[in-house]
Amino acid sequence: MKTSRFPGFYNMTVEERRQLLTTMDTFTDEEKGYLFSNEPLPTDTADKMIENVVGTFPLPLGLGLNFLINGNEYVIPMAIEEPSVVASASYIAKTVRNAGGFTTEATDRVMIGQIQVVGCPDFKAAKEAVLKEKDALIADANAAYPSLVARGGGAEDLEVRVLNEESDSKYGQMLILHVYINTCDAMGANIINTMVESLAPTVETITEGKVYLRILSNYPDRCLARARCVIPPELLQTDGYTGEEVRDGVIHAYEFAASDPYRAVTHNKGIMNGIDPIVIATGNDWRAVEAGAHAHAARFGKYSSMTEWSKDEGGNLVGEIELPMSVGTVGGSTHVHPISKLAYKILDVDSAQELAQVIVSVGLAQNLGALKALATDGIQKGHMALHSRSVAIAAGATGEMIDIIAERLVDEKEIRVGKAKEMVEEYIK
Repeated sequence: MKTSRFPGFYNMTVEERRQLLTTMDTFTDEEKGYLFSNEPLPTDTADKMIENVVGTFPLPLGLGLNFLINGNEYVIPMAIEEPSVVASASYIAKTVRNAGGFTTEATDRVMIGQIQVVGCPDFKAAKEAVLKEKDALIADANAAYPSLVARGGGAEDLEVRVLNEESDSKYGQMLILHVYINTCDAMGANIINTMVESLAPTVETITEGKVYLRILSNYPDRCLARARCVIPPELLQTDGYTGEEVRDGVIHAYEFAASDPYRAVTHNKGIMNGIDPIVIATGNDWRAVEAGAHAHAARFGKYSSMTEWSKDEGGNLVGEIELPMSVGTVGGSTHVHPISKLAYKILDVDSAQELAQVIVSVGLAQNLGALKALATDGIQKGHMALHSRSVAIAAGATGEMIDIIAERLVDEKEIRVGKAKEMVEEYIK
C-alpha cells in the first residue's frame, strides 16, 4: 500500500474500514470476497492442509498502521485475538515515525540442517574425516536440490562438533554436522530435510558411525533480522510524565528483564505479541519463529531480554532488537491460505529478508508500547479498556450492546464477566 497513515481508522466501523480498502485498488473482486467472507478459509482447502478437519477457527485480522521502515511505508496485517496489541503497535509506530522511523537490516537467509552420528570408533578422527570431505559433502547436498542452486541458493558451509566428550557426561558421545543452507525466499523446511537426508549414507561411510537424526534446526543463528529506533524524549511525553521520565522508566524496565528471567519471559512474550500475528497472517510457522527467538534470548547461557533499550549522548531513547527470523514468502502455507495471499498484497514486500525486517520492527514497537505503559500508568489502564469489549461479549452482549456494556465496565472500574452479565440482564429487561 502507498501509505500506512489512515487517520480515524480506529474509530471507523468494520464496514467503513472495508469500504476504504476497496477504494485502493489493492485487491481483486475475488480477493475482496475472501477478505470480507464469514468463511475466508474454505473447508475444502482446510481439509487439504491438515488431517481430521471438522471446521475452521477464524482469528480477528487487524491492520497495524503508521509504520515507516527504512523510509518505506508498511501496513501490517495482524491475526490475533488479544485486545490492545494492534492499537499499541500502531500508536508506537506513529511515535517512531515522527522520530524518523525504524532502520533495519537482515543477513542472508542461511538455515541449518543437522545430522547426528553416534557409535563412531574414534570421534576425533571422525570429525577430521568429515572436514576433509567438506567440499564434497556440500556438493552432494546441492545435487539433492538443484533447483535451489539455480535460484542462487544452496548449501554454503559445513561445521562439525563433538558433543558430550566429558568422561562424566550422562549422555552418550555424538558427532553433529551443521549444514548451512541458503533457502532464498522459501521457508525451507522440506529443502533442508531433503538435503541432510541425502547425505546420511555418505556420512556413515566417512565416520564409521550410525546416523540417526537428519533434520532442520529451528534456531537459525545465521538468519538474523535487526531493527533500531531513536526517539527524542519530547516525543515520549505523556500525561503526568516528562519525556525524560518515560525514557528512564523504559530503560529501567528493560534492565529488569535483562537481569531476571522471570521478568524476561513476560517481557519477551509482549515482543512476540507483535511478531506472531504477522507470522500467522502470512502463513509462516509461528512455532518455529517463537522457538528460535527464545533460544536467541538465552544464547549467552541465561534467558534474557530480546531487546535492548538505552540512552545515547543526545539523551534520546535508543531501542534495538536482533532475532533469528526463519520466515519465507514462498512455500509452506504462505500462499495456500487465501488470507495469507492477501496479507502479502497488504505488506507489499519483495523478499523474505524484507518480511523479516518488518516483523522485528513490529516486535520492537510492541515492546516499547508495553514498557512505556508499565513505566507510567501501568499496563491495565489502556489494556483493560480495550479488554472490556471481550468481557462484554463473553457475558452475552451483542451488537450495539457490546460498546454500551464495555463503557459501563470501564466507568465503574469493574471489568469482569460477572459484572458484565448483570449489566446485560439489566439491558435486555
